Amino acid sequence: MTSRHRSHTSPDIPAPRRRTVVKAAAAGAVLAAPLAGALPARAAAETPAFLHGTASGDPLPDGILLWTRVTPTAEATPGSGLGPDTEVSWTVATDRAFTHVVARGSTVATAASDHTVKADVRGLAPATDYWFRFSAGGTDSPAGRARTAPAADAAVPGLRFGVVSCANWEAGYFAAYRHLAARGDLDAWLHLGDYLYEYGAGEYGTRGTSVRSHAPAHEIVSLADYRVRHGHYKTDPDLQALHAAAPVVAIWDDHEMANDSWSGGAENHTEGAEGAWSARQAAAKQAYFEWMPVRPAVAGTTYRRLRFGKLADLSLLDLRSFRSQQASLGDGDVDDPDRTLTGRAQLDWLKAGLASSDTTWRLVGNSVMIAPFAVGSLSAELLKPLAQLLGLPQEGLAVNTDQWDGYTDDRRELLAHLRSNAIRNTVFLTGDIHMAWANDVPVNAGTYPLSASAATEFVVASVTSDNLDDLVQVAEGTVSALASPVIRAANRHVHWVDTDRHGYGVLDITAERAQMDYYVLSDRTEPGATASWSRSYRTRSGTQQVERTYDPV
Repeated sequence: MTSRHRSHTSPDIPAPRRRTVVKAAAAGAVLAAPLAGALPARAAAETPAFLHGTASGDPLPDGILLWTRVTPTAEATPGSGLGPDTEVSWTVATDRAFTHVVARGSTVATAASDHTVKADVRGLAPATDYWFRFSAGGTDSPAGRARTAPAADAAVPGLRFGVVSCANWEAGYFAAYRHLAARGDLDAWLHLGDYLYEYGAGEYGTRGTSVRSHAPAHEIVSLADYRVRHGHYKTDPDLQALHAAAPVVAIWDDHEMANDSWSGGAENHTEGAEGAWSARQAAAKQAYFEWMPVRPAVAGTTYRRLRFGKLADLSLLDLRSFRSQQASLGDGDVDDPDRTLTGRAQLDWLKAGLASSDTTWRLVGNSVMIAPFAVGSLSAELLKPLAQLLGLPQEGLAVNTDQWDGYTDDRRELLAHLRSNAIRNTVFLTGDIHMAWANDVPVNAGTYPLSASAATEFVVASVTSDNLDDLVQVAEGTVSALASPVIRAANRHVHWVDTDRHGYGVLDITAERAQMDYYVLSDRTEPGATASWSRSYRTRSGTQQVERTYDPV
C-alpha cells in the first residue's frame, strides 16, 4: 500500500519528508526497552509458556501446517536470540478433549528460529475438523481448531472463507478478527497482505491519534526488529482467537517488508543508512516464514496453489519479490513490456494453472487491485486525500503505479489469456487499498461495457488502516457518499466502492455463484466494536460479471 499518511498533517498540507516525520511522537517511546512490548502483560514468569497462541495454515486434503512459539525462559523474548533449545511436542485429535488422538510428534524450538516451531502434519482425513495443541516442559498451549481441505476429486457443495487485509496495530483494535473467529463456520480465512506494518511509532495513519503502541517503537529494519513486531502482533487476543479457530491462507504485500517494496528496494527504505535492501528483505522474509503458518512453495516467496475439491482452486500471488520498480507517473513506463509485476516465471505459472484448472471456480489471492482505476472529476477537497490514499498525483493522473495499473503489459497478457482460452469463473480476491470494492475486470476499460469482462474482483476494506474518511477526518460515510458516485461514473466496471469503513469479508462459494458479504465495524478504536452486514455482491457461474444481492448468505 502506498504510503499516504506518515504524519498527522492535514491532507491539504504537504507531508514532511519521510525521515523527518513524527520525531517527537516517538521520542519518549524509544526510551523503553525495545523488546518490552513483545510479550503480553503477564510476563513469562512461569516457563516454558505459549504466549503467542497457536495457528494452522495451508490446508491440504491429507494435512495441515501447525504453528506455535514457545517462550522457554523469561528472557527468551521474540528477537532476543536468547533461550535454550526446547523440545516441543504436538498432538492432533478429532475432539477438543483430545481423547481420540490421530497424530503426534515432536520438534525442537531454538533461538535460530526465534523459538517458533512448525509441524506439517500429514495422513489426515479430508474435509475434517481436527483439534491440535503443543506441549513443552509440562505446559500445554491453547488448543486450536484446524480443518483439512476436501479431497481433490470431491464434489463439494460449498466453501466459506473469511477475507481480511491491512491491520495497523496503532490505528485500532482487531475486532474484525474476533467476529470472524466467533462464526465457527469458516473452512479457512485468507489474509491478503499487510498483516503487520513496519513503521515506527506514530509514523503511519491513525487519524492523528495512536490507539495503542506497537513494539519496537522504532521502524523495523533488522531480523530482530521484524521478529519483535511479529511477536507483538501475535499477543493480540482477537488475532490469537482467529488463528485458533480456523486455518489461515496468507500472502504478503509490502508492509511485511517496507512500504511500496519491489525486487530491488522500497519507498520506505534508505539504502546505506538502513543497510542494504537485500539484507532487510531477507530479514523480513525470514521472520515472516518463522512466525506465519505458511508453506513457501517456491523458496523465499508466497506464491503457491491450494485446491478445495472440484469446487475451487486458489492461486496465491507474491507481487513484491519479482516486480520492477514502480513507474514514474506520466512517462509511459506503465506500458513498458520489459517491466513486470509478477515476474516471468510466476505469470507463466499462474496462466498455466488457470488454463489447466478443472474446478468450477478459479480464485486468485491478489495483494493489489487488478481492476483499472481512473480518478475522474473529483473536487479538490476529495481529490487530494484520495490521491494520497491511492498514491496518485494530486493533479489527478489516473494511474496508481503500485497496483496492476502500473504494470499494464502483465495485466493485458493475463486477461487476454483468460479470454483466448475461454477460462471462466476467475475471481480475484484483493486487499491493500483500505476500501471495499466490487469490480468487473474488463479486457478494455476504455470501452466497457462494450468490451467484455474477463474476470471479477472483490476487494475488502482494511481491518484498521486509514481509509478516506480517516484521512479527511470527518464522520464515517461522509466522504463515501460523495466520492463513490464519482468513482463509479469514471469506472463503469466498478459496481460499488465504500471508501470509508473498516471490516472484513466472508466469501461463500457454491457451484452456482461466488458471493462476498461485506461486514463493517462500529468503531475500530473500540476493543468491543460490533460488526454488521453492509452489502453483498456475487458473480454467477459463467457470467464474469458482478451483481448486487440483497441478503448475506
